[in-house]
Amino acid sequence: MISDVKLNYSDAVAGEKKSKKIHPHKFTMWVAIGSMIMMFAGLTSAYVVKSGQATWQEIRIPELFWYSTIAILLSSVTIRLSLRNFKAREMQKYRLLIAVTFALGVLFIVLQYLGFQQMWASGITLSGSGAGQFIYVIAGFHALHVLGGIVALLIIFIKAFIGKTKTYSSLPIEIAGTYWHFVDALWIYLMIFFILIG
Repeated sequence: MISDVKLNYSDAVAGEKKSKKIHPHKFTMWVAIGSMIMMFAGLTSAYVVKSGQATWQEIRIPELFWYSTIAILLSSVTIRLSLRNFKAREMQKYRLLIAVTFALGVLFIVLQYLGFQQMWASGITLSGSGAGQFIYVIAGFHALHVLGGIVALLIIFIKAFIGKTKTYSSLPIEIAGTYWHFVDALWIYLMIFFILIG
């Protein structure tokens, strides 16, 4: 009797430990996010150091960057809601919200591109000195990471409309959602950084 209780207890503990283990795909994503944080920390640190130089030229953030900020903030809301609806098996709402998230992600990239064009037209180029160079590089790298998220969203989008759901695993959406929230939070940080540091 006592041995049975001990056996059941050890099984329960083993099951609890197993459930607490992070999925390999999630672990890989967190490692990637860690490396991205280090990269952007390095870039923004270089920005701060360079801003103290006499040749530094401050610039005004393109107005279109504000609109792109709204787009990416809204996309974080829609991807969160899409995960919730997927888990509730509300597949029609899930598909709609994934489509909206994808569209908002594309809109963010388009607005960023137009913002860069606006900067270039006003005479702020990569060959100049000052904030302009850094904004092209930092915001450009961020846009590339958003593009990576858009590719993941495109795959999820295609599967949502074409693929047949067999297992109802929310893991791909959870991973894409976490990554998407990260690039969203990163952009908010960068916008605040650009405004404060100039």
